[in-house]
Amino acid sequence: MTLLPILPAWLFWPVAALLACAAGSLLRKCPAGRGSGRAARRRFAVLVLLVLMAAARPGLAGGTVPAAATELNVFFVVDTTPSSAAEDYDGTQTRMAGITKDINAIATELAGARFSLLTFDSTATVALPLTTDATALRTAAEVLSPKTAQASQGSSVSSARGLLARQLAASGKAHPQRPRLVFYLGDGEQTAAAAPEPFKEGAGLIDGGAVLGYGTAAGGKMRDSTFGSGAPAPYILDRSTDGGQPAVSVIDEKQLRAIAGQLGVPYVHRVAPAGIGAALVDAAPRTAADRGGPEGVRPGRVELYWLPALAAFGVALWELASLMRSCRGLRPRKESAA
Repeated sequence: MTLLPILPAWLFWPVAALLACAAGSLLRKCPAGRGSGRAARRRFAVLVLLVLMAAARPGLAGGTVPAAATELNVFFVVDTTPSSAAEDYDGTQTRMAGITKDINAIATELAGARFSLLTFDSTATVALPLTTDATALRTAAEVLSPKTAQASQGSSVSSARGLLARQLAASGKAHPQRPRLVFYLGDGEQTAAAAPEPFKEGAGLIDGGAVLGYGTAAGGKMRDSTFGSGAPAPYILDRSTDGGQPAVSVIDEKQLRAIAGQLGVPYVHRVAPAGIGAALVDAAPRTAADRGGPEGVRPGRVELYWLPALAAFGVALWELASLMRSCRGLRPRKESAA
């Protein structure tokens, strides 16, 4: 049996000890005999003790309860390389448009969780620290934009691995009881000369999530993300072609599946905004499953506080009935007519 008092332990137990001593003193001072005063004192002392027992919240381990979204720390790792501007999502929309929609949809599904947004191109950045402010997340997602081609120096699909590992470690240290979900959103295109390094560090701290892939096998052309007058930006050109034809970015699902395997989460190809709920089915925290329970639940507790609370209610009713009888006995009798 365990106890979970309704007040902080440092406050509850001293107050409980004082009240218990007062109840004991009341019993010791009861007058001898079977009078109504002695019975009333006993009932009052028993009532105090029963209320204290209920307030201590006794319980037994057992059962399960749903894993609340408010207990989750969710990390979005977003690809902001120039290829995220490729126009092959849901027709001719950009991949970044799809990424933004999915971030907002996931945040809606996991309302109440704490969210963090990490972005990466040639380097990785914390765009939004962990927060429960859904409006801040939505704003940060809406202003995401691909890096300009002129500033791009080649990017790795794993350039955020170190930053993500540090964020996961800090989250685990501050809130070890909260499951950590990671959603990696990108196209898997590796443009750096060196091979991508695996997501090994911090992978053991991930309790769920998914790798969401954007783009098509046919690929899409990319407009350069430059500041201008509002007119559509020109397409990024492939200098290796004759006449400088527009460059085409193609999704690398093999790379994305490899990242999913390293993170220990499922891979989902996203081609349209619909169906994010289905994509989240396999992304549920697996912490509960590791403890022997089904996904989406966590170990529960069988509460027993209602037993002393019910007994206290019965004693209170008894005392009320006794008071009513006493009041009727104190009413003046009508004098008989002479």
